[in-house]
Amino acid sequence: MKKILAMLLALVMIFALAACGQQAAPAAEKPAEAPAEAPAEAPAEAASGSLKVWVAEATVDFTKEQIAKFMEAHPEYAGYTVAVEPVGEGDAASNMLTDVEAGADIFGFPQDQLARLVAADALIELSDENAAIVAAENDVSSVAAATMGSTVYAYPMTSDNGYFLYYDKSVVTDPSNLEAILADCEAAGKSFYYDLRSGWYQPAFFFGAGCTLTYDTDDQGAFTKCNIDYASDKGVGAFKALIELAKSPAFVNGSSVSNATNAAAIIDGTWDAAAAKELFGDNYACAKLPTVKINGVDTQLGGFGGFKLLGVKPQTDETKLALCDELALYLTSEEVQLARFNVVFWGPSNLKAKADPAVQADEAQAALGAQLVFTIPQGQYPGEYWGLAEALGDDIIAGKYNDADDAALLAALQNFQDTCIGYAG
Repeated sequence: MKKILAMLLALVMIFALAACGQQAAPAAEKPAEAPAEAPAEAPAEAASGSLKVWVAEATVDFTKEQIAKFMEAHPEYAGYTVAVEPVGEGDAASNMLTDVEAGADIFGFPQDQLARLVAADALIELSDENAAIVAAENDVSSVAAATMGSTVYAYPMTSDNGYFLYYDKSVVTDPSNLEAILADCEAAGKSFYYDLRSGWYQPAFFFGAGCTLTYDTDDQGAFTKCNIDYASDKGVGAFKALIELAKSPAFVNGSSVSNATNAAAIIDGTWDAAAAKELFGDNYACAKLPTVKINGVDTQLGGFGGFKLLGVKPQTDETKLALCDELALYLTSEEVQLARFNVVFWGPSNLKAKADPAVQADEAQAALGAQLVFTIPQGQYPGEYWGLAEALGDDIIAGKYNDADDAALLAALQNFQDTCIGYAG
């Protein structure tokens, strides 16, 4: 009996210990809830707006085609529309000066309007990056023409706004010398055209003689100094050569082939190449400007080199400004300058485009290129200068100085010089 009780007690203790060692099963975990989805962000709205571009009428269709290529290559600007309007370079500058806000966002203009446009806040300066590209890819003179002080304000588009000699090779036997040209024209009863009244053409004689007539400007376009030495022995020599030209029975004042009659020679630019070819036919020929005798020495005529520039007006929207700058850079690139030459024969300022065989083979471009070596880039000139030069030309044509001695000629040039100086500051 005692053994049975001992066994029962042992079993009770074993069961108790087993119960104490047993752990409760963990409660089933509640499945985690999926995080709520964040609301989808609305897609960024594409930038949009409109641009207005002013170019010469002859290049409107060409410019539209080039802009279409640019926009296709830049889908980031797909929201913008670009209107191309026919406004010539001279009119574009005048219109911008009248009302900058109503003017084009991108516009072509001649380099002699740069100072006025800068002063009117009608141009935004190029970024350092674009200015470096312009300087590296274009000829030095065109870059200088786009620069005011130390700041580049425009994109060079052409380097062809100079003048040279168109002539009838059946009449003119020696295009290299002015006296020979006039003799041939007189013998044939033909005319020699030169715009002696123009402040652009007139300096060809003075610059050829070694004279200077330029203006310095500050970064705001204000004229600060006139650099001139017309009142000198070399100036008097040039003056005499102009007087002798005006005395020739072959001389006719003018520079437009389209308005010329009975002409055998005319000093004009590449823009009239087609008209010159039509006028002279199979006898069409071109050459740099001739030499003329100044103070007893055969002297090469000089003159101005001119340029067409593309400007961007200030913008308040950064995206639109970026588009304007990129588009202006493209429209003045090597590719587009060469294409523009092939369509409307505008001479490139881009160095690689200038070296293209098609450009080098063009007679008018070759003559201009030969002449540009003897020219200075046309900088900025006060508006009053052009009227002053016209008055001097009128006096020469009217014969006012035909019998004047050197002292009288020097006095006339001194008056001209002092007046030019007075326009600065």
